[in-house]
Amino acid sequence: MLVMVLACASAARADEIDIVDVRLASTEEGLILSADFAFEFSRPLQEAVANGVPLHFLVEFELTRPRWYWFDEVTASRRTQWRLSYHALSRQYRLSTGALHQNFAHLEDALDVMRRLRNWQVLERSVRMTGSTYDAAVRMRLDTAQLPRPLQVSALTNRELRLESAWKTIIFQPSQTALPAPASAPPPASPALSAGARDGQEGAPR
Repeated sequence: MLVMVLACASAARADEIDIVDVRLASTEEGLILSADFAFEFSRPLQEAVANGVPLHFLVEFELTRPRWYWFDEVTASRRTQWRLSYHALSRQYRLSTGALHQNFAHLEDALDVMRRLRNWQVLERSVRMTGSTYDAAVRMRLDTAQLPRPLQVSALTNRELRLESAWKTIIFQPSQTALPAPASAPPPASPALSAGARDGQEGAPR
């Protein structure tokens, strides 16, 4: 009975990405973000990429300064993209972001890299932070708009063709440690990867 309950719980979360941890740090270059994600590919997603369909994943970030007298001030809004593809000739998976790419013999190895976002610069040092407290929000999702048209239609009703997280918000105080925000923080409005060799394909976020 316990095995059946766990199996049902796993199936119910097959289309979800959990954001396990989010960290912001100030450096000489500016503000950098690192995050850990937890997710698994459903069988349809595994089959799609193995059959030559590239999958695009977006990581979105937004930094806002709360204002009681007006709308929150958006200090920074960033997006970065991973492109996961399979090359039948070499029998390797390729993970690309910007001008960087890395090849993997196994799908799980590529997913492990996607699960650990490191040192993504989300704010230049030249940007002045006038507030004492900011809300920093991040989420990750499969960009279904870049799927082939038949899969886009199927994704409307098939949860196994969708993969996304909710927004996770933390409270950030400049020059101090980022603190977890209260549970159920409202999502903001819609707003790197350490890879191998250069000479990849540019994957600009939409």
